[in-house]
Amino acid sequence: MTEDEVIEQISGNAPKHVKAAVANTSMFYAHHIEGVTGPIFGESITKRMVVTEVSVDKKLEEPSRLEGRVVCELTVDEDMINGGGNIHGGCSAFLIDVCSSMALMALRMTNTGELYGSVSQSLNVVYHSPAGLGDKLRLVNTTMTLGARAHSARTEIWNATHHRLVSSGVHIKMQPSPPKANL
Repeated sequence: MTEDEVIEQISGNAPKHVKAAVANTSMFYAHHIEGVTGPIFGESITKRMVVTEVSVDKKLEEPSRLEGRVVCELTVDEDMINGGGNIHGGCSAFLIDVCSSMALMALRMTNTGELYGSVSQSLNVVYHSPAGLGDKLRLVNTTMTLGARAHSARTEIWNATHHRLVSSGVHIKMQPSPPKANL
């Protein structure tokens, strides 16, 4: 499937260039470390993730503000489960980290056209119910704030197979400060 065909299958009102950037999940894990040639943590999981919606709309609670929304789908596979055969809590936290960042990226790119790096400040996760091997997940991510330095988003991971909430989280990110000069 060509990039244009992939973008056409993504619902939502975001501009095509924003959909293209968000759908390129491997961009989040491009190798930037000299000497590292093998796979990095989570790379195999993000490669299987499918972005199904990218939207930017007025917030219902505050219509003068915009809200980014990104929805992804993924099937629970062996590299995601714990010893009990369910999605590992660390994997859920990883998915919340990655996917909430996509929603923030969609809003930022729609507002400014800029793509920038940010780092996690905190991640608060609540586990609601298990998702087993082969279950289809639907990850719904919405932005909360997009300030000059601090940004926040929330994620709900739904088990689409059994129609129940698996986990939810709030992710707070910051733009890193420039490095201090060596004296």
